[in-house]
Amino acid sequence: MGLTSLVSAVRSQVLGSLARRFAGDGPYAGLALLPDRILWPLHRDGLDPVERMAEIRGREPVSKLPVPFGIRAWLVTGDDATREVLGSLDGFSNDFGKFAGKVGIKISADPGGLGFADPPDHTRLRRMLTPEFTMRRLSRLQPRIEAIVADRLDALGAAGAPADLWHEWALPIPALTICELLGVPYADREYFEKVSMSRFDMGAGAHAPLDAVSESLNYLDGLIKEQRRTPGDGLLGALIRTHGDAIDDRELAGLADGVLTGGLETSASMLALGALALMEDPAMAAQLRAGENVDAIVDELLRYLTVVQVAFPRVAIRDLEIGGVPIRTGDVVICSLSGANRDQQVGADPERIDPARLPGRSHLAFGYGVHRCIGAELAKMELRTAFPALVRRFPDLRMAVDPAELQFRRASIVFGMDSLPVHTV
Repeated sequence: MGLTSLVSAVRSQVLGSLARRFAGDGPYAGLALLPDRILWPLHRDGLDPVERMAEIRGREPVSKLPVPFGIRAWLVTGDDATREVLGSLDGFSNDFGKFAGKVGIKISADPGGLGFADPPDHTRLRRMLTPEFTMRRLSRLQPRIEAIVADRLDALGAAGAPADLWHEWALPIPALTICELLGVPYADREYFEKVSMSRFDMGAGAHAPLDAVSESLNYLDGLIKEQRRTPGDGLLGALIRTHGDAIDDRELAGLADGVLTGGLETSASMLALGALALMEDPAMAAQLRAGENVDAIVDELLRYLTVVQVAFPRVAIRDLEIGGVPIRTGDVVICSLSGANRDQQVGADPERIDPARLPGRSHLAFGYGVHRCIGAELAKMELRTAFPALVRRFPDLRMAVDPAELQFRRASIVFGMDSLPVHTV
């Protein structure tokens, strides 16, 4: 979803940081291939968290993760406990330095941005970004989003049979929207699509995603230097004109990287998986086609799919209890957003998509607390525009393969797929 802090590129370190150590002198020394006993919270059964998630949430909403080398790590799967962790500023830290020291990452790997920052730095940087993400400011993008969606529907219809909905529609919509927002040249779209996607898959170990972060920051550094000379109309130009030297190039690159990558892969996955859910539920698609319950359907799809599977890791800065479980200073805590969003606390029958049911409380797809995704409204704008347009343009949209043949990413921070073959007629 077109988000920022919740799914910044650095999120790739969430579980990767809890890995076996390996020899080496690079900034990521300490990270290697990741065992399944750590990665299982990223696994799914179709669109659903694996059955183990519900079992552990019912028995131990705060449970120990079996991490080697003396690292004490906890997995939080319950809604109440997740809100308690994500809402605590005096009990937990997002600071990159504290996290890096726990898991063997060198400080030089700090990617910047909001996700690994604590107040007051986090507060200062977020205040710079917030004016650009108000509904008033974002409304200027609505006509462009509508044009992008219409253009990609044309491309999907012209792609032949079968067409790949992921490549023709789901991925380009947020990519082009982020280009518009940041002021990134459209010609660079394919490059940053590649850099964005490569950082979320933990199958090759944690060092590969971190290398992608570094590559993205280098690209953005060059773009920022150009914008310093001639500020454009996008977010980068606006921040430079408004704040000038109050934000240095490294900080600005970190913020832009969070917007670029957090707003691309997440939104693309939501669009693809949401389209899949609509193809499996003709009644829900019919409501969207008629312009009914659009907001409720989008919110329910966000909750049910929870494409950002885990929140940024937190490090305990004092001894405390979460859900009655003692957490010691220095412990690493991982909150499963996909687990918490299927808790009974969020409303009746959370394992089923039901836009009409009364929610017990708001979902956690965008996180919670001061680190809640700053780009949540932009993400919703894209989804509210794209889903109704899709089912109106292609009322007979259907999968071109048996659902059992769909290939989902097995161990990715951002859940999704790399292809979705469909018939449009």
